[in-house]
Amino acid sequence: MAIWRRTATCEALDEAGRGTLIEHLGLRFTEIGPDYVRATMPVDARTRQPMGLLHGGASVVLAETLGSTAALLCVDAEHQCVGLDINANHVRAARSGLVTGTARPLHLGGRTQVWSIEIVDAAQKLVCVSRLTVAVIQRGVLG
Repeated sequence: MAIWRRTATCEALDEAGRGTLIEHLGLRFTEIGPDYVRATMPVDARTRQPMGLLHGGASVVLAETLGSTAALLCVDAEHQCVGLDINANHVRAARSGLVTGTARPLHLGGRTQVWSIEIVDAAQKLVCVSRLTVAVIQRGVLG
């Protein structure tokens, strides 16, 4: 049973990110499953730190993008989701290629949601694990 309350396609999610940090870093949504959202990000000059490794901040951008997007798909049109907290553990370096992130819910409440995001390299080895907590609020509260 799918958890989504809104319909979306990967193409529509990519289009929504045009002209933002999401597009600048090369994030691409690749799959919306029954209880997960998946996207890729290149490890290149846009996302590496000076030592040539995937920048931890870029991993956090991928994680927050996935978790926030998934959270929004779980609420009706009268609500929106805003980030409250994110953490990330960087467990393996990535130097090139694509990394793939997958967001899955840990808690889908009426006021908060908690998402787990795993980022893996091309060999499916864990690069980063992150947890995102979002608040579910009435649309328009932020102005």
